[in-house]
Amino acid sequence: MPSRPLPLPKSLAGYPQSAHFSDGRFHNARPRPTTGLWKGLKLLLTMLFTKPADTVPADPIPVKAITRAQLEAAPDRSLFRLGHSTVLIKWKERYWLTDPLFSKRASPVQWAGPARFHAPPISIEELPPIAGVILSHNHYDHLDRAAVLALAAKTDVFIAPLGVGDQLNAWGVAPSRIEQLDWWQSTSVHGLEFTSTPAQHFSGRGLRDSDQSLWCSWVIQDQTMRLFFSGDSGYFDGFKTIGDRLGPFDLTLMETGAYDPRWAFVHMQPEQTLQAHIDLRGRWLLPIHNGTFDLAMHAWQEPFKRITALATLKGIDITTPMMGERIDMLAPPAMQAWWNGQPARTG
Repeated sequence: MPSRPLPLPKSLAGYPQSAHFSDGRFHNARPRPTTGLWKGLKLLLTMLFTKPADTVPADPIPVKAITRAQLEAAPDRSLFRLGHSTVLIKWKERYWLTDPLFSKRASPVQWAGPARFHAPPISIEELPPIAGVILSHNHYDHLDRAAVLALAAKTDVFIAPLGVGDQLNAWGVAPSRIEQLDWWQSTSVHGLEFTSTPAQHFSGRGLRDSDQSLWCSWVIQDQTMRLFFSGDSGYFDGFKTIGDRLGPFDLTLMETGAYDPRWAFVHMQPEQTLQAHIDLRGRWLLPIHNGTFDLAMHAWQEPFKRITALATLKGIDITTPMMGERIDMLAPPAMQAWWNGQPARTG
């Protein structure tokens, strides 16, 4: 059974209580392949100078704006996709946010780096009080410092993997409002149970903090519904373990985007996303980590096209809400190809 969350350590010296921490770093169950200096430099140059033009939409993508009144009127168990891996959930008559990213760029600076394809459907200022912010890891496209600081005044608790909680504390979030968990640990907040589950990824926000905080996926459940949030992960046998231990799931929010064969260990190809959903014993699949930033070499619409074609072929129920659109988590609408007819940039 999952265990209770660990307290915040007194320093960032280490996490000896975690079985996944050694030699000053957290580790995947299976070691991550080394890239090497030359391969890493070559990949960086490719990303900077030879990106295809169609990785970015030519025009703004369609977004349904959300108002505070619409959120308050929405029925319980409503979900709104805000962009990338940011999802707003109304559950137990409270509001929950995953990996909130509201800044213009997924970058350490706001004058350079991947820029949004679309504005958030609602601003942080317009959001109602947030019961919990659920964080998967500390990469810039998942942990937005400006968003954390803006949300701190209206959020009851930040739920994070080990080390990420310490980062929040260093930014000024009080320890009493942080729960940081190791893999397979659980905590209960306002009637929901949150379990940190394994992922195959990495962490770091600079040149000197590689893998010094943990990464994870999340299982969120009450007595009648179970939700899986993948965070970022390569495909691994941990999905089946999670499905066997904590599934089945009514809805899986699964990373499907920013993939490439060269970094398949840490980001799934669409075929692997679908298999992970099957391993988890998911019912409905909602692809995330797409449609907001240019973080790979594929066309911006490709993740939607590939995963929906695969799901249709396998008879998997898939829902693809437009940014800002409300869905019922237990009875979401079937796939709608809102990305069709949206042109890509051609030069």
